[in-house]
Amino acid sequence: MCGLVGMFDTRGQSLIDAALLQRMNSTLAHRGPDGDGLHVSSGVGLGHRRLAIIDLTGGKQPLYNEDGQVVVVFNGEIYNFHALVAELTAAGHRFRTHSDTEVIVHAWEEWGPASVERFRGMFAFALWDAKAETLFLARDRLGKKPLYYSRLSSGLMIFGSELKALLIHPEVPRKLDPQAIESYFAYGYVPDPATIYQGIAKLPPGHILVQRRGAPEAVPQAYWDVPRPEPRTLSLAQAEEELIAQLREAVRLRLIADVPLGAFLSGGVDSSGIVAMMADVAAEPVNSFSISFGDKAFDESAYARTIAERYHTNHRVKVVEPEAFDLIDRLACMYDEPFGDSSALPTFRVCAMAREAVTVALSGDGGDEIFGGYRRYRWHQAEEGVRRLLPQGLRGPLFGALGQVYPKLDWAPRRLRAKATFQELALSSAAGYFASVAVLNDGLRGRLYSAGFTRDLAGYHAGQVVADHMRAAGSEDPFVQAQYADLKTWLPGDILTKVDRASMAASLEVRVPMLDHVFVEWAAGLPSSFKLHRGEGKRVLKRALEAYVPREILYRPKQGFSMPLKSWFRGPLRERVRRALTGPVLGDSGLFDMGFVSTLVEQHQTGRRDHSPALWSLLAFESFLREVHEGGGAMPAAEPVMTPAPAVLER
Repeated sequence: MCGLVGMFDTRGQSLIDAALLQRMNSTLAHRGPDGDGLHVSSGVGLGHRRLAIIDLTGGKQPLYNEDGQVVVVFNGEIYNFHALVAELTAAGHRFRTHSDTEVIVHAWEEWGPASVERFRGMFAFALWDAKAETLFLARDRLGKKPLYYSRLSSGLMIFGSELKALLIHPEVPRKLDPQAIESYFAYGYVPDPATIYQGIAKLPPGHILVQRRGAPEAVPQAYWDVPRPEPRTLSLAQAEEELIAQLREAVRLRLIADVPLGAFLSGGVDSSGIVAMMADVAAEPVNSFSISFGDKAFDESAYARTIAERYHTNHRVKVVEPEAFDLIDRLACMYDEPFGDSSALPTFRVCAMAREAVTVALSGDGGDEIFGGYRRYRWHQAEEGVRRLLPQGLRGPLFGALGQVYPKLDWAPRRLRAKATFQELALSSAAGYFASVAVLNDGLRGRLYSAGFTRDLAGYHAGQVVADHMRAAGSEDPFVQAQYADLKTWLPGDILTKVDRASMAASLEVRVPMLDHVFVEWAAGLPSSFKLHRGEGKRVLKRALEAYVPREILYRPKQGFSMPLKSWFRGPLRERVRRALTGPVLGDSGLFDMGFVSTLVEQHQTGRRDHSPALWSLLAFESFLREVHEGGGAMPAAEPVMTPAPAVLER
């Protein structure tokens, strides 16, 4: 895995500040500790940091074509590069390395912008064609690799793998985007293509940007989308057989490397399936890595150990204790934007542990999104059935009134916490689904914001993001609409961002077989009933894995990868939370009603309410303001903070 930066004068051939380019590149040293390189020419500068995975000696970047007129900096892996090399060699192209990176420059020469449609892998890259005076930016289909860009008033376009690289440039404005803040407190992240700053954007997944010098400002163009479901004549048994073949191939492709590999093993369905496929394909024992918590309600390590013993993996376990909370400021510098998923902390821990033994790790991410594993899909489908029975004119007042009078039972099982269900049933389908995924609901956000910040929002509501994607899903099936929205928001904005920054901070490459786009396209063509059936998600995946994973793992209640924040915030972290959230950083921002923030802290710490998601979101935002927005924002993510506790090796 690697990092890239660049500058492009879109209007002329001004001199590129090579020293500034180098400083931008240096902020990404954690993404590529094995080497760096620059390309500087008239009006163009490209920088690269390398984590050597394939062709350790010959894959140095920037990398050029035969005559040096096409140059690329690349972050990612192209797993089908051997087949592409053969095809391009037959077409007359000459290769000087054994690196997958070189495929990109020759593919551009042969196929132009359409070359990305031939790449099977994860990638973000910037390519400069000197003859055509064209800059080409591309990001993989599902958003595994990031790419930020900004257009400056001088006509300069700058870009990079992480926001911190852009923030080095003195012309980049640091003006917070009110809509991005609203989105953050709703979702726990800032959905693509926005960033926390006005004037800086993310290139969306599955998009390219082709900017020619002197031409009008180019906009991102989509080259891929999740296929719309089409009827297929396929039995469940046939689907199970095809699934194993497809998944085994996706895993096999991701074992191509010239460095040691391993896998994350949480003890859930997806990671267990990946380890099973790796053990089936790999010649050597699998290296597996797990996280354990002292609180047994959050600890899945026993299930992970069951899989490790079954497949005789070299298994390592790391225990995460409340002291790990010291990493919250480090997380702010990793993510550059406020990031409210608390599992980022144990994710970094497991990545750091894995890096002690391997350079590449496979993960089970994506299974919940493509096979319907989240409980919210089940609830949304059930609620949609009620919505279709009752017209909005009757349903809104009826369930709205029930939602007001029903007590809030945070402590109770979901089936008894009917207040949220009644409130969601009073809403439209999209608004109801947004309410089910929101970290802070509308009422909580409304009370959290200051009057001035509410005016700045000018009526903007974060639910518009989900509603727009659900309308674009191309299906009337509420389950398909919810899946599509998650694939466009939650997956790239939370899951893949979390893993990319946490792994890159440890200089570890993570590969995601279940998000192989061929596998995703195959899964998209399955009937919804093969995924969500009688309240059970991942139906076809679980049935297909029965020969590989014990039933007590496949069919146990979903636990999730999270931390015991509720008890930590009332116990060992009590005073720390109070100091941070009632201190001057949030108060001086002018964004919040600090009286209500104090109420949230008080209600949580006295046990009256569970506000742990809201408190964590505020803590992450406070750390972002202090460490990034006010503190410089360019601290390398690899800066050492603390000595990790030793891992436990199990065989």
